Parts: sequence; structure tokens; C-alpha cells
Amino acid sequence: MPLSFFQRFNPVLALYVALAIGAAFGLPFLRLAPNRLLTGEPVYLENVLLPYPSQLSVSLMLALFALLSIAVWQPRQRITQAFIFLAMSAILAGMWVLAGHFASNAVQAENPFSRTALGVGFWTLGAVTWMIALDAIDRLHLTTLPRLLLQSALLLPLLLSLNEGQDLSIAQEYANQSDIFGPAILRHLQIVLLAVTPALVIGLLLAWRMTKKKSLRQALFPVLSVIQTIPSIALFGLLMAPLAWAAVQLPALGRAGISGVGIAPAVLALFMYALLPIVRSALAGLEQVPADAVNAARAMGMSARQLLWQVELPLAFPVLLIGVRTAVVQTTGMAAVSALVGAGGLGQIMFDGLFSAANELVILGVIPIVLLAILADTFFKVLSSLIKTPP
Repeated sequence: MPLSFFQRFNPVLALYVALAIGAAFGLPFLRLAPNRLLTGEPVYLENVLLPYPSQLSVSLMLALFALLSIAVWQPRQRITQAFIFLAMSAILAGMWVLAGHFASNAVQAENPFSRTALGVGFWTLGAVTWMIALDAIDRLHLTTLPRLLLQSALLLPLLLSLNEGQDLSIAQEYANQSDIFGPAILRHLQIVLLAVTPALVIGLLLAWRMTKKKSLRQALFPVLSVIQTIPSIALFGLLMAPLAWAAVQLPALGRAGISGVGIAPAVLALFMYALLPIVRSALAGLEQVPADAVNAARAMGMSARQLLWQVELPLAFPVLLIGVRTAVVQTTGMAAVSALVGAGGLGQIMFDGLFSAANELVILGVIPIVLLAILADTFFKVLSSLIKTPP
């Protein structure tokens, strides 16, 4: 078999297509339940498509399958990848519209307490569709900013069709809990900022000190590495007793809001988790600062502080940015668990749904956390591209 056969074959897209076909025909697309607490009966994609002309549905599926087949065997053609991207954008919106129309009909036909929940097939098909679109964007070989714009534009058709799903269970849960989402997002951001900001300042100072004293590096890195291995829930629990004791011994701490529960143990634990990536990247950046630049600054009479802030830190900034990006994205996700110690935030919504067996409420807590992490990651990618560093 010629080598060009393997060079033209796109195994990643082939796997995605197989997963999409399996999800579309083998997993429940929706679930219809008499109320929000019951799982309900599965509804498959073919049942959702029944009200529509069969010729149209079959034609669209065949056209999509043909397009994906061409893309599997001709991954180098950019025009094919552009069509794949547009098709996946339309599918993401079309899935939501189909689910919304089915939910509207079900609500009218059944009791007013009935719920139409998105099934595992919907989420799997949506995730695979998203990955196919991202694979097409990568194969267009664009620079960072155009690639990020296309990734953002991927959501545009879905955003324009959001009102079509107002009868879905997830939309009804949001309508019932809409007043708590704004404060929860602000609280989540507050936790992240309070944890990462001091970690950035202290991490920079520790890394700078490590460049002068190698024994500090040998003593501190094992400790920071061990902290990373401690489960977040366990670390929150370990910090509750010492903070509660400190609040009793020092009433000023209690008046400042520091206690064994609440935001204090959450911020302290997340601060400890954020230190390692920031210290590592800051140290790597400072160590790659050219010696000639340092010597020239010293010859000009700069003090150690001036040398750090005016010479070493600007030159180390591109590498430092990688660690800060890792710390922010990691902290954004881990802040959800801090709701277990009373810190609040989006994790509170997630656990409220978990404890009340309301799956849609769990999803409503998870989705904003994922979006915040993606936005943070995108921000640092854009910043990296602006200073001409690899994302």
C-alpha cells in the first residue's frame, strides 16, 4: 500500500466520525420525565426527527456523511476543512433547535410538570462535533488570533438559537435559579483572584531568591510538589482546624472574616496549589535572562531591586506567563470544590444540584466554570501571541 495512503488518512477525524455515529444512533438524545427528580424515558434521535420529512433528514445525513468522508481522506485541502467547520457550527445549533422543538411539543402534550432533559447522546454528539470543528480549525494552519476568532465564532449559531430551547429542563432550571448565578460567578472570580494574586507576588519573590540561593530551591520544590499530590478536599479539611483555632486566639482575624469555614480555607488552599506552577515558570524565566543584560545593568549602577523589576522580570515575562496561565486555569476549576467548606461560588450551585438529584442544576454549575477556564486560557493565549511567544 503506498505511503501517500497513510499520509492522506486522518485517523483522528475518522475516530470522531465513528463516535458521532455511535452517539447519534446508540445513545438517548433526550430524556422525557414527569418531573425534575425522575430520570425519565429515553428518546433517541430518530424519534426526535420523526415530525420532519424523512427525505430531508436522510438527505442531510448523507450529505454530512459524504463531507466527513472526504475530510477523512483529504485532510490537506483547506476548503474541505472550512466546509467541515461551517457544518459543525450548524450541527451544534441544529441539535439545540431539535431538542427545543421536541421539548415544546412534549410540554404541550404532557402534564405541566414534565421535563425534557438533554441525554447522554446529546452531550456526546455535541462534544464530538465540537472536537471535529476544532480539528478542522487546526488543519487550516492559522495564526493564534485568527484561530481563536474562529473558535469563538463556532458558538455564534448556537447563541443565536438559545431561545429555541426555553422549554428544555436545563433552561427551566436556569429560570428558577437565575437570581443566584450573577453573585455566584462574582464569588467564584473573587476566590480565584484572592488565591492567584498573592501566589504570583510570593512566587516571583521565591523564584528570584532561588536564583541567588540554590539550597532554597532544593528545600522548597519538594514541599510544593507534595502539596500538589494532596487531594483538594483533604487540604481544605486540614486547614479548617488551624484557621478556626487562629480565629479564636486572635479575635481580629475573626472580625476580618477568617475562620475555619468560608472563603479563608478555600483561598489558602488554592494559593498553595498555585505556587508550584508560578515558581517553576518564574525560575525558568529568570534563569534564561542573558548574563550580558544583567552585567550591563549592574555596570549602570542598578540596585538588586531595580535589576529585578526593570531588567530580569521583563525578560522573564514570556516564560512566567505560562505558569500564571496554568495556575489561573487550574484554580478556576478547583475553586468549585471550595463550596464544600462554605466558600460559595459556582461550586455551590453544582453541589446543590448534586445533593438534590437535579442533574440539570449540576450542569448549570459546571458549564460556567468550564467557560471561565476557557476564557482565562484564551486571554493568556492572546497575550502570549501579542508578545510573540508560543501559546
